[in-house]
Amino acid sequence: MTVSTDKKRIFLIGFSGTGKSSAGRVIANILGWEFKDVDELISLRLGKSIEKIFSEDGESVFRDQEVLVINELSNETNSIVISTGAGAVTSESTLELLKSTGFVINLEASPELIYQRLSNIHEVNGAEAMVRPLLSSSDPINRIRGLKSERQFLYMSAHWTIHTDQMSTGQVANEAVRAWRKNGNYFNLTGSPNVVSVVNAESGSYPVVVGWNILEEQLGSHVHGLGIKGRAHIICDSNVVHPYGRSAQRSLHNAGIEMTLFTFPAGEASKNLKTVETIYEWLASKRVERGDVVIAVGGGVVGDVAGYVASTILRGIKLIHVPTSLTAMVDSSIGGKTGVDLPVGKNLIGAFHQPIMVLADVAALKTLPQRVLKEGWAEAIKHGFAFDETLVEIYENELEMLLGLDPEVTTSVISKNIKIKSDIVTNDEREVYGLRQLLNYGHTIGHGVEAAAGYDRYLHGEAVSIGMIGAAKLGEILSVTPIEVVNRLIELITRFDLPVNYTDVSIDDIQAAMSRDKKMLSGEISWVLLDAVGHAMTYKGVDQAIVLQVLKELSKT
Repeated sequence: MTVSTDKKRIFLIGFSGTGKSSAGRVIANILGWEFKDVDELISLRLGKSIEKIFSEDGESVFRDQEVLVINELSNETNSIVISTGAGAVTSESTLELLKSTGFVINLEASPELIYQRLSNIHEVNGAEAMVRPLLSSSDPINRIRGLKSERQFLYMSAHWTIHTDQMSTGQVANEAVRAWRKNGNYFNLTGSPNVVSVVNAESGSYPVVVGWNILEEQLGSHVHGLGIKGRAHIICDSNVVHPYGRSAQRSLHNAGIEMTLFTFPAGEASKNLKTVETIYEWLASKRVERGDVVIAVGGGVVGDVAGYVASTILRGIKLIHVPTSLTAMVDSSIGGKTGVDLPVGKNLIGAFHQPIMVLADVAALKTLPQRVLKEGWAEAIKHGFAFDETLVEIYENELEMLLGLDPEVTTSVISKNIKIKSDIVTNDEREVYGLRQLLNYGHTIGHGVEAAAGYDRYLHGEAVSIGMIGAAKLGEILSVTPIEVVNRLIELITRFDLPVNYTDVSIDDIQAAMSRDKKMLSGEISWVLLDAVGHAMTYKGVDQAIVLQVLKELSKT
């Protein structure tokens, strides 16, 4: 769904106590727009407080009125800022309406701050009446955390997210205005319902398009809609040129876009500067221009190599990712990281270069070998354990549907993963604030195992699986990760037929590879650990003797 460009309309969403109404009034004042509070309008319409509506009429009456009011506001002709209730996003049709008729901003706050704010309200009004039972429970913060976690993937589908913990109302409003002025009028793509997420980066915003069997049908029209004036240079590897490289060619041809295609040998062994140089020479022979676009069609290796080429040729040209592997769809295609390997380490040469669009055709997963498909689920499992417990529950309950690639279930789950990655990149594009670092859960040991084994024994996701188990065991020893979390992770990884140990890999070589990790700071590893399912944290100062103990536990001889 795309953002409307013909109406000036901002919707504020978020959990109770995040400051939507207060910030909304200030935003409207800055922009000179009207302000409307959905809860206030419902209360006026029914002539009673929201709390009485819930107690006397029931939640269903309130939700029906909420839908009516939001529908009316979405058709307002005046420029307007609208504060919605905390539960408005729980209606899929309402959420899609918000995203298609306005610029949606999610206000985030920690459960602790939410509890503090709601406790300080003398009289709980509006939809906050729903959280009164949470405040009176024996453990209100965990109750708030639980309810918020259930809705988190919905909040994260907003076009923009603002973390309010360290901000005043005025600062939140100014950030919202800045976001609107930078991105509010960006999208005029094609009106596709397959746009499931928006990444807001320093270089601009870009859509992530997800669907089943959409590559040949939609790629060309989307590229045309993005206003590309030059040629498209498709880069893929020998594994995906048939059928996906050719499908991309046909789609672009049908849209009247001139294109070229380059193929290099598949595999991690091609992820080096020699391959990059070969592509440079090919593009130069095709007289590449700055108005052209590189389209990376393939898995993570293709995305990394083609992305690095796009970031450097002619000092940078546009890039589109068409990921065909699960790992690339849920992780590497989003966020702008590009790079190639050196003999001493992985991804040691690279640059940040955001794409202008990501298009993921989930049906492409049908042609993956089972081992490659399963290793892709490791990154998705990581997202669940590090950020969203509801995803973990979906994996546990829908495993057979996911491994069988049920179109509806798989597309939905991949979309949820993409929303998580998009939101993190939006809020910490260059790993300045520590949020994006949390995506490295399992990667410190994982990269060490991968490098020590020579990059040919373990696929990336397999190494990350081992790394997640290692990080969980490390957290358990440090009294950070509860044993229940460790056991739940081991059980799920085992059910996905992913490794939990490594075999015949030198521990000394793993430690040496870990010491070259690019995330090292002043010679010290910043570990990503779990303190709960769905919540990751960083931890420094780990004794090397403990790390060695964990590596020995992971070794299976």
